[in-house]
Amino acid sequence: MADPYSILGVPRSASEKDIKSAYRKLAKELHPDTNKDNPKASERFSEVTRAYDLLSDKDKRARFDRGEIDADGNPMGGFGGGFGGGGFRGQQGGFRHDGGFEGGFGGAEGVDIGDIFEGLFGGRGGAAGGGFGGSARRGPPPKGANVSYRLQVSFTDAATRANQRITLSDGKTIDLKLPAGVEHGQQMRLGGKGESGPGGSGDAIVTIEIGSHPFYERNGDNIRLDLPISLSEAVNGAKVKVPTVDGPVMLTVAPGSSSGRTLRLKGRGFSRKDGTRGDQLVTLQIDLPADDADLKARLEGWTDMRDLRSKLGV
Repeated sequence: MADPYSILGVPRSASEKDIKSAYRKLAKELHPDTNKDNPKASERFSEVTRAYDLLSDKDKRARFDRGEIDADGNPMGGFGGGFGGGGFRGQQGGFRHDGGFEGGFGGAEGVDIGDIFEGLFGGRGGAAGGGFGGSARRGPPPKGANVSYRLQVSFTDAATRANQRITLSDGKTIDLKLPAGVEHGQQMRLGGKGESGPGGSGDAIVTIEIGSHPFYERNGDNIRLDLPISLSEAVNGAKVKVPTVDGPVMLTVAPGSSSGRTLRLKGRGFSRKDGTRGDQLVTLQIDLPADDADLKARLEGWTDMRDLRSKLGV
């Protein structure tokens, strides 16, 4: 580990108050809850926490300053001075949704880590210390690191919540049920599917990425579709086949339908958080053939006398 004083940005002469203040500032800036899309911030958060663990313990700090232990708290083996060139042992911490911290604290003795976070994040941290002047206690052994995955889901699978098969880093595959109301960028936590550690396995964090579609467009819980129809279908009315994410259905087009008219197919949209589904909104688009001699002959001598643009002020 690098010099803990440098990690916290304080001089070696810093007081306990200065060290605690520097840690508060860095913890608030790097906290996993405010940096969910930045894994490096989580690693940095664990690093500054370990530095604080050492420097907030009076005995460990004194032994470190005398060169008796290195930055990880390991004995220097009789070689005084310096850090011994040791690095972190790879215990990367994460942050659980239940408000507790996983790993990264190192079980500081006589330090109330919860006091650091009280008032910063709406509650006390999960690592329990004995408090300044209190009885020394060690926190639970750290869990293994969380592992991040990106799951690309097709538009239709997301709308219908089709099961998704993913392969974990250990080679095992699992079938994942998409949550109701699934959104692009939403994260799912799979408990115990991360790396193993002394205190148990970390979690798998799955970020869902919903693909686009060539003719569907998502509008909240609804799906929009522009449906081409012929002039004869618009004038005379017809039953036409319409695609949906659940498969094609028949839709009735009323006689005299105009382009821009929107019809609704109930329950053919995306799922909502309550398990119900939105609708599919079908907008009719009359598609005329280009330079059709027969159509021109049929309309010869007929003119629509309506003033269609009067409501536009022209």
